[in-house]
Amino acid sequence: MQVTFPLVGDIIRPLKTLTILGSTGSIGVSTLDVVGRHPEQYRVHALVAGHNIDLLAQQILRFRPKVAATATDADRESLIVRLKDSALAPQDWPELRWGPEARVEVATERDVDFVMSAIVGVAGLEATYEAITHGKRVGLANKEVLVASGKLVIDAARKSGTELIPVDSEHNGAHQCLRAGKRSEVARLILTASGGPFRETPLEKLARVTPAEALKHPTWKMGQRITIDSATLMNKGFEVIEACWLFDFSADEVDVVIHPQSTVHAMVEYCDGSVIAQISATDMRMPIQYALTYPARESAPVPRLDWTEARSWSFSAPDFEKFPALRLAYQAMRQGGSATCTLNAADEIAVEAFLAGQIAFPAIPAVVEETLERVPAREAASVAEVLEIDELSRSVARQIVHERSQKTYEERGQVSVRA
Repeated sequence: MQVTFPLVGDIIRPLKTLTILGSTGSIGVSTLDVVGRHPEQYRVHALVAGHNIDLLAQQILRFRPKVAATATDADRESLIVRLKDSALAPQDWPELRWGPEARVEVATERDVDFVMSAIVGVAGLEATYEAITHGKRVGLANKEVLVASGKLVIDAARKSGTELIPVDSEHNGAHQCLRAGKRSEVARLILTASGGPFRETPLEKLARVTPAEALKHPTWKMGQRITIDSATLMNKGFEVIEACWLFDFSADEVDVVIHPQSTVHAMVEYCDGSVIAQISATDMRMPIQYALTYPARESAPVPRLDWTEARSWSFSAPDFEKFPALRLAYQAMRQGGSATCTLNAADEIAVEAFLAGQIAFPAIPAVVEETLERVPAREAASVAEVLEIDELSRSVARQIVHERSQKTYEERGQVSVRA
């Protein structure tokens, strides 16, 4: 039975039932903030988390989902302990599940209308893909879904007739700008990038930057990997790939400009020379709410821009020599096939190695480039094949990191002997 709630006059809208993949991450937390402000509009069917069990327990107490899923059985056992210590009676607990199969189940169950895909990495791919094949509307906040398997996902969306509403601020902005005209009237899409913490750092000094310095993003507070990817501009490269799949652009039709103020999120240039820009405060609750309410708009709990204040916005071209990761993303998209899957997998391994002190900052794109050279691209026919390519690419990237680390160790040893 469909539950409804009344609006003004005689208008009746259905209560929207949600599954949130990645409920304890930044996007999941912001989604629940929006949902919590409108209990008459949204009902949480399932919360899917990783290892942050304390936060998941708090979310269960507030939103009372029917199902809660964790990454592992050990996490599920920890959640049971937390719930036993809470004031929630056992009969009011959600059904507790765990693992990849649980993610797929809660993303495809009949009562679910909307799936927020916010699990970081390829861990969220299978559940998101299955939600799409089942015709669920998906709020897409997971870059890896389209970077690793864009053709599979978009083909599935076209077949099921469902909609993917981007939640990333840039793609959400592009989605809004594209409502101003027909796709055939568009000349190009322009994505903005803050430039990261090393926008003004000379190229020769990048080899000495530390993980702590790279994690100081000037605009956004994000997870470690995405923050490092923003510092290398790989994150913007991923966004180029995403945009190509979401909006049916070629790589040559998507440009990137550096915009340190991070207020203009995306621009669309139409064939007559008109440029439509999406501008808003840097608050993820706005694009999240847009995804939840599309095609309608509702008041969002975000700061408004004060146009009476003096302000200055600047735009400049990215430096592809200083930030080769962006060039590699364009290259992989043009190559096609599984190249973008390898790009993503190798980058994740390289970022982990940098954070662990195994390689220097400039070695991140170097590891990615060498991995792309060693792993041949091919067309993946299934999610299982995508995951197989992903694992192969990670294995190759780990070997390259090891080779580089060993070479550095040997060079240091030679210097020590000479001394």
